[in-house]
Amino acid sequence: MNLSSFGMDSSTMSGTLECRLHAACDAGFTQMMLWAADLGAHPGGMKEAVRMVRASGLRVTGLQVLRDYEGRDGAAHAHKLYIARQLLQLCQMVGAPLLLVCSSTSPDATGDTSALAGDMARLAELAAPFGVKIGYEALSWGRHVNVLEQAWEVVDLAEHPNLGVVVDAFHVLARSDQHAGHLDCLDDMPSHKIFLVQLSDALAPMPVIDGEWREMARHERVFPGQGVHADALTDLLRRLDRAGYRGDYSLEVANDDYLQLPPAAVAHDARASARWVTEQVLPRSLAMRRRTATAQAML
Repeated sequence: MNLSSFGMDSSTMSGTLECRLHAACDAGFTQMMLWAADLGAHPGGMKEAVRMVRASGLRVTGLQVLRDYEGRDGAAHAHKLYIARQLLQLCQMVGAPLLLVCSSTSPDATGDTSALAGDMARLAELAAPFGVKIGYEALSWGRHVNVLEQAWEVVDLAEHPNLGVVVDAFHVLARSDQHAGHLDCLDDMPSHKIFLVQLSDALAPMPVIDGEWREMARHERVFPGQGVHADALTDLLRRLDRAGYRGDYSLEVANDDYLQLPPAAVAHDARASARWVTEQVLPRSLAMRRRTATAQAML
């Protein structure tokens, strides 16, 4: 684990795409999570946006986000497949190895796990020729899939090598009081099926109403090490480390206050947060693993 494993999410900063790319680079990041709108809404056009990203030297962590895809049929399903193909083409253009898919919030989506797994497997198969993997994330306000354990159940049932889970710390924390032991699924989840970990915290305890979760998630997140959920976040990170996760961490911090600041200031805070994880949280987990390994060797 080192700082190169961490990247910023472009939505965390204000300003033009060029300004955000420069800010991330200047802060020492080597990767960034992009949103489709970063490319499609660029004033200079899509090709210029792609050229800018590639010229920055930043590795693209992944592309956000396909919403309300799984569990639907008819015209809605056909439309979402069309959107998925367009997003996969964007991934290929910009060099994004991962397309993120949020669990559906649509009122017409089925909750049948087999149907959800089938839809996700078909999407993973569609993405394979593009050289893109599909990361499935449980939104805490998802209609049927709203905790990590449920997302893993869908991915596990789908049995597709191109499909894995995305662990979003905010959504994990939001549901922690209602679902005791919901992180125990990490003990059985193969680490190679965790495609990405997204990190954030909050300045207040998690609300108990779904709509309030959405507002906090979209407007009031803070970087890890700045919020009130440090203990729970530390537990999650150490569980992931013990489970063998060695992939990327994306700092996805939607906060209206940050959007009023210069991108460089926000990127500086993000870098400090990455150091908090690498220097304060995970070294202790590494020390515990070493002590455990030594004790087992002595038996």
